[in-house]
Amino acid sequence: QVQLVESGGGLVQAGGSLRLSCAAAGRTFSSWTMGWFRQAPGKEREFVATINWSGGSTIYADSVKGRFTISRDNAKNTVYLQMNSLKPEDTAVYYCATTRMLTTTVNRAAYSYWGQGTQVTVSS
Repeated sequence: QVQLVESGGGLVQAGGSLRLSCAAAGRTFSSWTMGWFRQAPGKEREFVATINWSGGSTIYADSVKGRFTISRDNAKNTVYLQMNSLKPEDTAVYYCATTRMLTTTVNRAAYSYWGQGTQVTVSS
């Protein structure tokens, strides 16, 4: 059984930074492709970023490109999302997820396991 636990969310002013963490357990983490998604109130869950097993391949949503950075530490079974220059429109619940696919993917349906989410609120 796969378990994903996010942390690091909170309230921050526009222009500020947060770093989200996702601790994983239950499978061989170093072989997983990982992703971050977010869901704002009244909206569908949307793709934010993904990273392959080695960290050598990443994809970002256009809305976060240049501001967010996804990374991973396989020794700690943890994936991170560094969020800089935050905007009020980044306010959402952020989820990490993993997929059986060996390559990065933006397709939400490809992700089999999800964390419980962490709230990020950006005030203007």
